[in-house]
Amino acid sequence: MSDFQVALVLIVFAAVILAIAFNLLDMALAAMLGVSVMLFFGAFTRNEFLQAAQNAGGSIALLFGGMVVARTLVPTGIFDQLGARYLRATRGSGKRFLLGLVILTAPLCAVLPNATTVILLAPIVIRVAMALEVDFVAPVVLTAIISNSAGLLTLVGDPATFLVGSSIGMSFGEYLRKVSLGGLLSVLVLVPALPWMLKDIWKVRRSLPEDLAVPPLERPSFCLLAILVLALMILLFLVGEVLPIPVVPPSVAMIGASLALLVVYGLKVESVDRVLTDVDWKTLLFLTCMFLMVEAFTRTGILQGLSREMTEWFGTDLPLVAMVMLVGVSATSSVLANIPVVAAMLLLVKGYLVAAELVPELAMGTAFTDWPTSTLPVFVAMMFSGTLGGNATLIGASANVVGAGICAAHGKPVTFVTFARYGVPIAVCQLAVSALYVLILFRALAP
Repeated sequence: MSDFQVALVLIVFAAVILAIAFNLLDMALAAMLGVSVMLFFGAFTRNEFLQAAQNAGGSIALLFGGMVVARTLVPTGIFDQLGARYLRATRGSGKRFLLGLVILTAPLCAVLPNATTVILLAPIVIRVAMALEVDFVAPVVLTAIISNSAGLLTLVGDPATFLVGSSIGMSFGEYLRKVSLGGLLSVLVLVPALPWMLKDIWKVRRSLPEDLAVPPLERPSFCLLAILVLALMILLFLVGEVLPIPVVPPSVAMIGASLALLVVYGLKVESVDRVLTDVDWKTLLFLTCMFLMVEAFTRTGILQGLSREMTEWFGTDLPLVAMVMLVGVSATSSVLANIPVVAAMLLLVKGYLVAAELVPELAMGTAFTDWPTSTLPVFVAMMFSGTLGGNATLIGASANVVGAGICAAHGKPVTFVTFARYGVPIAVCQLAVSALYVLILFRALAP
């Protein structure tokens, strides 16, 4: 890449982020224009472009499959029923509404991608908020933040977490043993923040009708089959990688989407075209374009240079490196989509570990899994920072973008500043707790 192309990539990168942050352009349009400019000036060769798209494929497939499975549940009426039960459980209390949101969202995000959970729950949250006569923007933002945080409960809960875990060969069970507790703490730290961040809703008291009816399921047979597909997808997330023929999470998501569409088609509930039309293609396009731009950034050579510099700055002080990653990746993930940021930072960290002679040159390849135990907390720090840093701003995570899109569809667009007002303080608190967890993990894994 020539000096002109390096400068171009940096300028375009900055311009896209500023255009989104100051609401000058639609997010997807800004990202598309950025990629188009890079392509026009040759920042990508044909093979590099195809390779970048391939790198993005796993995370995009995970999101797409989850979106399709979630969408096929809509005609069952299960969301209307769940919304009615949720409203009854609040008893007109804003406090119960917000605490119930944590209880409702976190378990789903342990086994479903966070953007999928937001698609499932945001309409319910909006319906209950309107019944309680409160603005639904803050609760939907909170739903996205909870979903991102609870994505740390399991390896498949967040695409960024899955990206790091799969790159070092971490199994689902190993993640549960070594990382899930930190994810739980990230969720729990939200609870004491609710009365402070959403005090107007927390104090709400409304009188609800005593005879709130719970609507029946519209298509019981279809609902049963759709839930079975969802249950199968969750089961494959849990055990797919230990089957005789391993099935990785992106493949599981595509299998689930295919089966869900087959059920819709077979029972003639609605057309497949209609289901696919309702998929959030805009978010998928935005994330793909961000992946491509980050890939162009990695090809400038800046990350490789930083990897070598890190050995001079930090030596082999891995706890210090983990803290720097926690701060640096979280800050970057707050202004860029966290999935491509984590993909780029993986190259940086692996390059550093090779340069520091902690792992062989083979570690830069995708097949290497023999990572020293002492390096694990560094990668865990990347999981926390990539996921929780994405809580800070509107464009930090796919769930945030999806939630904002749903709010806009209901007549209340969410601005960059509005999201940051809730996201930044929460992200700072969560990252502080995560830093303590990573340091404790270093001590627990020390020989």
